[in-house]
Amino acid sequence: MAILYQFLLRLAFGLTVAMALTSPRWVTSGFYRNHLYVALGLTTLAGLVGLSAAITWWPALAAAVISYLGAVCWLYEKRTAGVATLWLVAGFSVIGCWLAPELVPGSTTGGQSSLTELARSISATTSGLVLGLTTAAMLLGHWYLNTPGMQLLPLRRLLVFSALAVGTHAVICAAGLTSQIVTANDFTVTDWLLVVLRWSFGLIGTMILIALAWQTLRIPNTQSATGILYVGVIAVFTGELAGLLLSAQSPFPL
Repeated sequence: MAILYQFLLRLAFGLTVAMALTSPRWVTSGFYRNHLYVALGLTTLAGLVGLSAAITWWPALAAAVISYLGAVCWLYEKRTAGVATLWLVAGFSVIGCWLAPELVPGSTTGGQSSLTELARSISATTSGLVLGLTTAAMLLGHWYLNTPGMQLLPLRRLLVFSALAVGTHAVICAAGLTSQIVTANDFTVTDWLLVVLRWSFGLIGTMILIALAWQTLRIPNTQSATGILYVGVIAVFTGELAGLLLSAQSPFPL
């Protein structure tokens, strides 16, 4: 339940940040409205998970309410209010991760330093950005099928942001993995298999797929780029879930 709660809120956080970074001058309002309903589903489910597990749930449900209000704003073309709701949903979602340390796998190991706790909070944020930006890029690529006349700049921007998020997250995870090996070095064979999956497919593989999508847009071919990003979403989902499973046994973000 803890892993599910974190995953849902991280994805909602990153998805709404990605939408907020995408200018409505270039993308039609339906993109924001439809995918705020996705955020509504994610945050509602996270809130229900929190309620059932008797843990910090109110940020998730607050994000769910604002997601609905945001969808209404975009329905009536209230762009300024709509962008504000996107940032509010993102804020409540990431606060939900930060205010629920009992939900962070591995936090029960005890004796964590404030630096380690800060690293885990930063890792939760970058993890959410990796999840959300890559997913939003795929969804935006799909949106070009509905509105083929849109400029490619918004999608290219999301790909750049996704690559930066993956690179930053990889640095944090590498530091956590190094710290775990130096201080404990108690990984089992299964743990090492998860590490290989997490890095080969979840981080390095995602970066390669983003680069391929970028090159495909130079043709340009948004449909093929979107297909590549579908695989990218599978990669980041797999990688971040593997990271959460690994971090469940370590005080460090892996």
